[in-house]
Amino acid sequence: MRIVDAQIHTWGTGLPSNLSHWQVTHFTPEEAIALMDAGGVDAAVIHPPGWDPNSTEMAFKAVKDYPGRFAIMGAVPLDRPESRARIAGWRNQPGMLGLRFGFLNDPAKQWLRDGTLDWLWVEAEKASVPIAMLATDSLKEIAGIAQRHPGLRLTIDHLGGRGGTTTLKNHMAELVALAKCPNVAVKATGAPGYSTEAYPFAGMHTYLRQIYDAFGPDRMFWGTDISKMPCSWRQCVTMFTEELAWLSDHDKNLIMGDALCAWWGWDRPA
Repeated sequence: MRIVDAQIHTWGTGLPSNLSHWQVTHFTPEEAIALMDAGGVDAAVIHPPGWDPNSTEMAFKAVKDYPGRFAIMGAVPLDRPESRARIAGWRNQPGMLGLRFGFLNDPAKQWLRDGTLDWLWVEAEKASVPIAMLATDSLKEIAGIAQRHPGLRLTIDHLGGRGGTTTLKNHMAELVALAKCPNVAVKATGAPGYSTEAYPFAGMHTYLRQIYDAFGPDRMFWGTDISKMPCSWRQCVTMFTEELAWLSDHDKNLIMGDALCAWWGWDRPA
């Protein structure tokens, strides 16, 4: 089984603006590799955080320094016209798999609704660039985008929530409804961070089963957002591989890495 984390952040300066993250001034790829090796994690997708202006450069260096261990989901400024021309060649950058954006606040949240970002969906669909999004309050809008652009692969972050700052039950129905769109997948990232319980975070298992039943193992991707987690990387792994008895070995192979690599087009060694 290859274990690929769908989302981590690495940075070299500044404190995370989101207080749910470890309040440290650096969490480098070197530090991540040590923890990944201890936890049995083969690879991870870096999402460069906005609080470190050099985080994307750091991610590219990680791809070069640790072949096969890291890939990147990057971003372009959505309010700059020159960003449009960058999408066509986006995946030509070493290690770059796609784009990831947050749509939790205005004006970005409003742009999902008023057509401002229509260019993004068109260009990304044309160039086969997958997009991941943190958009808890906009799942209905995402359904419309997915239906209008059936060739665009979309991924919903953090089981549809905000990564531990919300409860899942408030939006689970809208998330499950998105499964009707075959071009929408879900990152099952950061599940322990939603829980007030100790390992194995039994209260989260019901939500994971709902997502599994709706999306299936081909569109459900394990991951941690490790710098928010209340437990070790190893426990994030075994929560899925040892504690969810309803997952078959085939399911685990897909959810723990194979499905993500296929969805985002990461051609890394098995």
